[in-house]
Amino acid sequence: MRISTKSIYENATTQLNVLQSNMARTQTQLATNKRMLTAADDPIASARALEVTQSKSLNNQYATNRSNANSSLALVEGALNDGGNLVMDVQSLVVQAGSGSLSKEDRNMLATEIEARMQDLMGVANTADGSGGYLFSGYRGTTIPFIQTDTGATYQGDQGQRKLQVGSSRSIAISDSGSSIFENNRTGNGSYQATMVDGNLGGAIAATGAVTDATKLTGHDYTITFKVTGTPAVTTYSVVDGSGSPAGPLPTDEPYVSGKQISFDGTSFAIHGAPADGDKFEVKPSQKESVFTTMTNLVNALRDSGDDTASRATLSNKLNTASENLKSSLDNILTVRASVGSRMKELDYLDDSGADLGLQYDATLSKLQDLDVVKAISQYATQQSTLEAAQKSFKTMSSLSLFNYIG
Repeated sequence: MRISTKSIYENATTQLNVLQSNMARTQTQLATNKRMLTAADDPIASARALEVTQSKSLNNQYATNRSNANSSLALVEGALNDGGNLVMDVQSLVVQAGSGSLSKEDRNMLATEIEARMQDLMGVANTADGSGGYLFSGYRGTTIPFIQTDTGATYQGDQGQRKLQVGSSRSIAISDSGSSIFENNRTGNGSYQATMVDGNLGGAIAATGAVTDATKLTGHDYTITFKVTGTPAVTTYSVVDGSGSPAGPLPTDEPYVSGKQISFDGTSFAIHGAPADGDKFEVKPSQKESVFTTMTNLVNALRDSGDDTASRATLSNKLNTASENLKSSLDNILTVRASVGSRMKELDYLDDSGADLGLQYDATLSKLQDLDVVKAISQYATQQSTLEAAQKSFKTMSSLSLFNYIG
């Protein structure tokens, strides 16, 4: 078969180009440490690598979200810590205000100090989040949560909790509404509250009670009325509900003994001191009261207090009421703070699992994409030798000519 000189050159050029292309491809693989330079190199592995890369990007975004969530919750936790400390300070002042040795001027100074603590607590409730919003406004992040009023404060936010997606199937609340923290406080012992009716003339003081049988609680309002008759004076009391019916199982005109438990309809509490004829106390189901209302009432009670027996009893009753409500406020703040702490702990666990997942994605991508360097170097050396041999053989072959042998 006769082969033309043109065919020899074309075939040799094609062969050399193929060898150089293969060698260049191997060199690129070594330079990038990637086995797949294009999807055509391994379509199945390339598709799988794309899926894993997308999953890895999502995992990285979740990690960023967790970092942001942790920062937000740290701000909330710090604010709640400050709020709890302020409430405890006010509780100490309430105990101090109960001292019988204080003058009216002393009580006025305590009222001023409690007012300052209330302003501090208002500042905590209106803490900014550092990005133009407020921590405790719910979804209404740019609205200042609380505005002070004559009776306490008005909440302007909503009940929402802002959330961040921190995992493929987990979103976490990064805020709490100010209403749930500062207004969701149960009065009294959490079930009912015994309070003095304004206008009492005696020295009787109601103590914190307890629930003796939750199944017997009626949810009714009750009024306890004292009657003082005879010489020597005999004090009795009667308990009626809102409809005027006697509370069971107490009879009408039950003898009163200072400090003895008064029990009816699943409730039990004591009244100390000597009531005057006609003095009344009310027992009502616990309601929700803002801590700012509690503090405002406390300030007013201290400033309106007097030094006669009735005034001191009135103040003692109001201090007991404030003390109960402040305890409920502190318990609520601590409960929310515990919830924030549990969320931060969950973020730590999610960070650990996210880091493990990231390592798995990296390992999978390495198996799919990374180059076997030893094999590639060996292949590159072989391709280099082959190309050099092809070049030398072409040179030898192209130099052969019949004219070299014609003399």
